[in-house]
Amino acid sequence: MAQEQTSIPSNRASRVAALAGAGAQVGVNYLKHYGRRVVGSEPATDTLHEQNADVVYDAFSKLKGGPLKLAQMLSIDKNMLPEAYRNQFAQAQYSAPPLSYPLVVKTFQREFGKKPLEIFDTFSKEAAHGASIGQVHRAAIGDKTFAVKVQYPGVADSLNSDLAIVKPIALRIMGMSERDFAPYITEVQKRLLEETDYELELKRSIELSKNSRSLKNIRFPDYYPEYSGKRVIVMDWIDGIPLDQYAENEASKEKRNQVAQSIWDFYHFQIHTLLRFHADPHPGNFLVDENNAVVALDFGCTKEITRQYRDDYFRFLDPALLEDREGFEAAMRKLDLILEEDSLQEIDLILHNAMLGTKLLGRPFYEKSFDFGDEDFMKSIYEFGERQRTDRDLKQMKTARGSPDSIYLNRAYFGLYSLMGLLRAEISARSPGTRESS
Repeated sequence: MAQEQTSIPSNRASRVAALAGAGAQVGVNYLKHYGRRVVGSEPATDTLHEQNADVVYDAFSKLKGGPLKLAQMLSIDKNMLPEAYRNQFAQAQYSAPPLSYPLVVKTFQREFGKKPLEIFDTFSKEAAHGASIGQVHRAAIGDKTFAVKVQYPGVADSLNSDLAIVKPIALRIMGMSERDFAPYITEVQKRLLEETDYELELKRSIELSKNSRSLKNIRFPDYYPEYSGKRVIVMDWIDGIPLDQYAENEASKEKRNQVAQSIWDFYHFQIHTLLRFHADPHPGNFLVDENNAVVALDFGCTKEITRQYRDDYFRFLDPALLEDREGFEAAMRKLDLILEEDSLQEIDLILHNAMLGTKLLGRPFYEKSFDFGDEDFMKSIYEFGERQRTDRDLKQMKTARGSPDSIYLNRAYFGLYSLMGLLRAEISARSPGTRESS
């Protein structure tokens, strides 16, 4: 556990100063880097990224909230960031510096007019883990043990202003223009604001876990509205091993496959049946219990889609579409990935890359079972993404493409593929209803 924080910058001026200081230091590091190149010394780009990643993550982790959540989101997609940033930002998933106990007490007093030990028989002064929006403490009433998630002070109130300040830093890190980023910031902002609404999270957590309880080998905690509030959520404490630690242990391939299939089916069911899904698929949101069952945690980030959008999105999993250029183009136009103003040259470039990407990413769905332990497959995804990210012709296209709805659906599958690779698992990615006949 990282060293505790005794305070969080809460007013706009102090948060602006902290983020501006980080941005300025990043700029200084870039100037030093390019200055060395001018005088004939070839500085290591990796060193530049490591220095900047340290500076940015240190600022984000102290501010919590929007900046730290953005770091967590960016760490999921390997093609979004240089490795140094991914490694630093991955800490935001479940090991961010926690708040000290006196600040937790203040939150309880504002929320309930009581201290934690006036509600619970026991309450751990140290957080079990700290993440981007809140941290979790262990508590008990009699023999019943609870996980108590406490939101960091001020993160909801400062979110909009934080994102406005963080945006230039994020654009510099990702090498993107504001033009590319602007259409999607509203969607991200909406989801992040929802994550600070613990009353909404409690409602969704109860609904989604209840509707998913029929799934095999997956568990959900019970939630307790009577102990929860705007800034506190109380649920069952469930013992288990965090998914990344489980993946590193000596679990058999059969057990890893079972865990991976359970997670995959959980996502398939929510996306295709419920049309609302857990949109935060990082290892810190899953445990594996003593019976090798998956425990799904934290429904703060969820996304709802329409049935029509789902049908249009998954139309690309039809292998026949890859042999039908006109049909593929029509499907791309339906999702606003090809636009009316595109030239014939641009359309050819988009179609070429999209068909290559669809063929690669769709492989797990085309086969009866698929081994995500195949390092060549995961490497090929990364290399394809890098080529896309750095392709000059693609970067020169001026108009943002695709629906903002795609952000979290894409994110879910980026994360899901990463989890399958982490577990080195062989699964069936097809619909459960079609597996037996395949």
